[in-house]
Amino acid sequence: MNYFVRKALSFVIVIFCIISFSGFALAQTLIVVLGDSLTEGFGVAKEEAYPHLLEKELQRKGHSVKVINAGISGSTSASAPSRLRWYIKAHPEIVILALGGNDGLRGLSVKHMKKNLSKAIELAQSEKILILLAGMQIPQNYGTEYTESFRNAFHELARQYQLQMIPFLLKEVGGVSSLNQADGIHPNPEGHQIIVRTVVEYLEPLLPTRQ
Repeated sequence: MNYFVRKALSFVIVIFCIISFSGFALAQTLIVVLGDSLTEGFGVAKEEAYPHLLEKELQRKGHSVKVINAGISGSTSASAPSRLRWYIKAHPEIVILALGGNDGLRGLSVKHMKKNLSKAIELAQSEKILILLAGMQIPQNYGTEYTESFRNAFHELARQYQLQMIPFLLKEVGGVSSLNQADGIHPNPEGHQIIVRTVVEYLEPLLPTRQ
């Protein structure tokens, strides 16, 4: 085999590898989890936070996914539209919208929270991005009227925009002392593992069918 034939063959192999890799990358579903400290994994290692565990669990189940942890401690719904606009640059197929908890804990306006989340949802839908809305709840000591209004806001948004919704992100975790850190708010590693099971239940139907 002469020099030019070898070079041509090498070039073909390189091109084939690039095309194959690109095809794999395109087949991978990109998921952004836009949230606050619950998502960021406050008080636990990055590898113990539910977005990281979610990626591993979905891959274990045979899904080709990449999950980006876009959680920032202290974030309220007010940050949702601007932060989502930045992450749209990565071209995600799915965004898990997990904001609003801090609005509730601070007693902020439910009306304003819905308006903020609506802007983010409309932005995502304009870009053909699927939204999985994570429902939140707050303790009853904030008063029955406020806690019910807060909880119902997520269900109202899901109906308005026809979204798949996780009824309560902290199902079986919120209020359970053994699954939370000393502050009683942020899940410990065991709590994050339970959150993953909850998220997978509602997220998996949105993923492409496995080949």
